[in-house]
Amino acid sequence: MNKKSKIYIAGHNGLVGSAILRKLKNEGYKNLIFKSRNQLDLTNQNKVYNFLLNQKPDFIFIAAAKVGGILANYTKKADFIRDNLFIQTNLIHGAFLSGVKRLIFLGSSCVYPRNCKQPIKEEYLLSGKLEESNDAYAIAKIAGIKMCKSYNQQYKVNYTCLMPTNTFGPKDNYDLSDSHFLPALIKKIYMLKKKKLKNLILWGNGKAKRELIYVDDLADACVFFMKKKTKHSLINIGTGKDYTIKHYTNLIANLILKKKILIKYDHTKPNGTPRKVLDVSLARNYGWVAKCKLEDSILKCYSSFLSENN
Repeated sequence: MNKKSKIYIAGHNGLVGSAILRKLKNEGYKNLIFKSRNQLDLTNQNKVYNFLLNQKPDFIFIAAAKVGGILANYTKKADFIRDNLFIQTNLIHGAFLSGVKRLIFLGSSCVYPRNCKQPIKEEYLLSGKLEESNDAYAIAKIAGIKMCKSYNQQYKVNYTCLMPTNTFGPKDNYDLSDSHFLPALIKKIYMLKKKKLKNLILWGNGKAKRELIYVDDLADACVFFMKKKTKHSLINIGTGKDYTIKHYTNLIANLILKKKILIKYDHTKPNGTPRKVLDVSLARNYGWVAKCKLEDSILKCYSSFLSENN
């Protein structure tokens, strides 16, 4: 991939896609292709195929997906499995039809079994039962992983799947009924500050452990691995560090409010997977490591939240 390469970023307006676009622009890439959802419906097979056959990009980043938090994944399973299967199938097969040899497909760490050994290695895929609350979304992503690997084997292309841990940053979704846990925490703590309240209601018991990665680190990994020749079609992307939801809550409260808060737990809401931390040794062996510090990243995310919501 060089500065003259024609690069298509699917999902360029989203959390990850916008970070990839920023990264490429900052590095001097100018021949970039992107379409908004209104301009190109990625669930429409004919429109996607025609677009890719007409544009013939050299490289494709697939950051487009239907995403949401625990509640959305649990209550809208049909939407998540249908739309994600449509989007990724149209883009992966469309890429092949248009002669694209190099592609990055972004998955999610939820593809791994609920109770698999920690830290999670790439080889643990399909070794156990999925977390029920988001199994439909995970199955769609697993299909994308297997599709890329199958195309590599049969058609001799180089389609790599990067599996990021929980990602956060600018352009995140802060809808409390439809977001991931970190943006939800940021909004809840912001509302405490705005309304001068002392109590925060946390879903579950706060003991579930999660790993986080700032979106700029993930974008860096995407560009790094697009340029890198790899023998593996599935690579974990994360920091290798995890903390409890309660820990993140207190950390964000200290950063934003400069004080401790009283946490009340809503045990009627699910905890999700008990623990999820990725083994990122494969990515490190290829020469990539996360660089952003958690506290600095949270403050950047909070700053973007304020600018996007005021």
